[in-house]
Amino acid sequence: MAMTEDQIRAAASHLARARLGGPLTSRPDATLVPATISEAYRVQFALEEILNAEGFGPVIGHKIGCTTPVMQAYLNIDHPCAGQVHEGFVHRETGQVSLADHHPFGLEFEIAAILGEDLPAGGAPYDRDSVGAAVAGLAGALELVEERYEDRPSFPPTLMVADDFFNVGVVLGPPQEDWRDLDLGAVRGRAIVDGETVDQGQGRDILGHPLEALAWLANLRAELGRPLQAGQFVMLGSVIRTRMFERPARVEAALEGLSRAAIELVA
Repeated sequence: MAMTEDQIRAAASHLARARLGGPLTSRPDATLVPATISEAYRVQFALEEILNAEGFGPVIGHKIGCTTPVMQAYLNIDHPCAGQVHEGFVHRETGQVSLADHHPFGLEFEIAAILGEDLPAGGAPYDRDSVGAAVAGLAGALELVEERYEDRPSFPPTLMVADDFFNVGVVLGPPQEDWRDLDLGAVRGRAIVDGETVDQGQGRDILGHPLEALAWLANLRAELGRPLQAGQFVMLGSVIRTRMFERPARVEAALEGLSRAAIELVA
């Protein structure tokens, strides 16, 4: 049975608590668990309204999770998942975050696409060539994530999708406008912690090509009636498995041929 509007709002309120300084999210009553991905996005949009009212700012970007084999294996989910990013949690080039302000905290090392043109529903279905024409720039980026769930492995993917799929912010490196001659599949990304490279991956780890992820999201948003718009950014997925942090560190994402994004993690 489809969720009612009251159940949609109640599910969003349940998920909002951990985002607003509350404890880890417990698994809600079964009536508040989206049965389908489409219901999960309805809850996500209801959550957006709650977070906007709490001062998170409007949604100005998007994240795509589970776009690489390493992340699909890590989360035991075999398909991409999308979340939204609010303006109040976007850092430019560098940022500082207190670990004490977050539930178990991690970082992902990504390519971000900045859109220079709308991707309207009427243009779907999109492929990587058609979405590429709308990309004004690409950047190295960090996604800030937190494991804000009690017994996370027991949570169905629909609940995590409804909750913006772990997102708690991003750091965007300077956009590279002259990116079209790059072999994006071969672009290498490095995770640098306190000056030392600790892991690396390649652009082709993201659904075979980073722009395949953007095409997937453009088609999803068109289907949901909320198409991607010029000026928004899209985090295309991590080329490296999520790294969790318990202690202060300086962390960088370095994307070859694009840019770096950095963050200072403090106690």
